[in-house]
Amino acid sequence: MEKTKELVFIPGPGLGHLISAVETGRKILGRHQYLSITYLLIDMVPNDKALYNYTQSLSSATTPRLRFTNLSRTQPDCTQELNLKNPSAFVTEFICSQKPLVREAVLEIIKFESSQVVGFMVDLFCVSMIDVADEFKIPSYVFFTSSAGFLSVMLRVQTITDEFKQDITEYKDTDKELLIPGFQNQVPAKILPSGMLDKRRTFFLDMYIARRIRGSKGIIVNTFMELETNPIKALLSDGKNPPVYPIGPLINLKHHSDEDESIRRWLDNQPVSSVVFLCFGSWGRFGEEQVKEIAAALERSGYRFLWSLRRPPTDGTVGSPNDYENPEEVLPPGFLERTRGIGKVIGWAPQVAVLSHPAVGGFVSHCGWNSILESIWFGVPIAGWPLYAEQHINTYEMVVELGLAVDINMDSKIMVTSEEIERGIRHLMNGNEIRKKVKEMKEKSHKTLIEGGSSYDFLGRLIDDIVHILHN
Repeated sequence: MEKTKELVFIPGPGLGHLISAVETGRKILGRHQYLSITYLLIDMVPNDKALYNYTQSLSSATTPRLRFTNLSRTQPDCTQELNLKNPSAFVTEFICSQKPLVREAVLEIIKFESSQVVGFMVDLFCVSMIDVADEFKIPSYVFFTSSAGFLSVMLRVQTITDEFKQDITEYKDTDKELLIPGFQNQVPAKILPSGMLDKRRTFFLDMYIARRIRGSKGIIVNTFMELETNPIKALLSDGKNPPVYPIGPLINLKHHSDEDESIRRWLDNQPVSSVVFLCFGSWGRFGEEQVKEIAAALERSGYRFLWSLRRPPTDGTVGSPNDYENPEEVLPPGFLERTRGIGKVIGWAPQVAVLSHPAVGGFVSHCGWNSILESIWFGVPIAGWPLYAEQHINTYEMVVELGLAVDINMDSKIMVTSEEIERGIRHLMNGNEIRKKVKEMKEKSHKTLIEGGSSYDFLGRLIDDIVHILHN
């Protein structure tokens, strides 16, 4: 009997990374009937209810060749390290500490004579797991959850660092600009992720990831050719890179109506494209002074708004925010009363459900890559307010390179005034040219996934390459 062909997929910790990884798996299984996928889930947060509920919703009846294995934590006290203060420790210490568990899980798969592991797919934050794949002599592919533009930035900075022997941290607080393959304009060094420019760093996280990426069998990117034409072409033509497979947009379009019924009812009563939606991701939050500036801008603009307002952690860390029990404690006095009827302040937001609603006409966003892809899919223009990581590069690409967004705070001002925010919101809601371009890109994002589309074709190449390796 022919052995079952198994892919091992190691997503980055957290629901956001898992969702796009599962969407990738679904597409692969939909195109090849003899492959199965096992997801090895790294347990960053004990008893993560969102993660549990999501995996439980993927019943074996609907996804019979897609399985999940939860890895028990080997360092239970490591949670305190897992925040944005120390991302290097997150990758090098916590993820690496899970290698024995990954090794055991793979052994469990291959000990059955009917199973053959034919490939590892590892999230960019889990590239250390390539070592485990190498031990088993199994090809490894990196699943890059950000943009092709940022991938090009990472690889270029790695070249500058390793081949040209330049210290990239010297560019901090300068007007230095970088030539990045695939970018038509020079990229200001000041918008690089802060970790790249930190002179105090003991470990260069982005360079570690870039070096490991170059040693992989291929790079799967959650993007599509029609959106990032120039960066993708640059990556494909660079002989130093592994093959690149842009197979996006990978978006989970399902949402639970019981979680957003009150929001949906409110949106149902608003005119088409009249609402500006403010949401800053699972880590996004502001101090009280900045919250008041946002509120003042919304009130003066007169636009209808739906605002996901989150509370910073009370212990002073940079962990995930929570909802306010009473948002009036940080909003200007009387704000909720004065904006009653045209505005709604909420906590956690069901982002896909909101962006898909016809009443939403603009999105003030941190420009995380998943959020950008979702906004494009639904044809909602963005005003970029990046907060951390690669979000400034994403904003630059959307605003300067592609003309698909407007800018609110790409330069990372400590405090953005209400006047600046109001100006950005007005530009967002009145920008007919940008709105037209986003609508056009929406159509392309849908067509690229169907037969004859570029992402459909790249997915076919990826599967063919896995099968080719399998037969050689």
